[in-house]
Amino acid sequence: MGDSLIDNGNNNFLITTTKCNYSPYGIDYPAGPTGRFSNARNIADFLAEFLGFQKPIPPFATANHTDILRGLNYGSGGAGILDQTAAQLGGRISLNRQLQNHGRTVSKITLLLGLNATRAREYLNKCLYIVNIGNDDYINNYLMPHVYPTSTLYTPDQFAEILIQQYSQQLRTLYGYGARKIAVFGLGLLGCLPVYANGTACVESINSVVQPFNNRLRPLIDTLNTDLPDAQFNLLEHFCRDKSFSLR
Repeated sequence: MGDSLIDNGNNNFLITTTKCNYSPYGIDYPAGPTGRFSNARNIADFLAEFLGFQKPIPPFATANHTDILRGLNYGSGGAGILDQTAAQLGGRISLNRQLQNHGRTVSKITLLLGLNATRAREYLNKCLYIVNIGNDDYINNYLMPHVYPTSTLYTPDQFAEILIQQYSQQLRTLYGYGARKIAVFGLGLLGCLPVYANGTACVESINSVVQPFNNRLRPLIDTLNTDLPDAQFNLLEHFCRDKSFSLR
């Protein structure tokens, strides 16, 4: 689940400016443009390969019954923790809607496993879930004062707290669907993105706006692991703070 860093084709079927099923996207991908916001593979593809999958995890939008038991990609470019994030771009599948889609998948899995809820729950408990979300809540919300009022209504700390409170409920919902092994990505250094950086240096003022969210993410992960029986939430970072590996 997640945003454009995860999406591998779900936005192709939406009325939105946030789609990339055309050149030069996919220029280095064997199948050409597929809807990935990349020249080739994305994070979801690399993780699938690392975990031993022979093929990429298919997008929810085009998955069939046989795909469901192998895994699904719910990611959507422009998706946010908040439903209103990136509304100016048109269609996108927010994290809340991705969770709703997963709920439909859980029902189908139960059906495929002979309407045996216990067997379905045991199956879901063994699955690995990846969640990479929150970037657009800044890029296409808080950092767009000409479109959204959030930066005038809330300080960076207050906005981060709003996101974390919502995110907590969403991750608990995912747990309620049977997820137990959940990897959660922190946000990257958004001030180093080309849209903000001047080509020679990152914009530290933007990085400092995002940092309160990352600061709250580790305590959230710890709380979820304490509160929820058998939960195995793990925090992943997009960058290393030092030379040590950034998977915690």
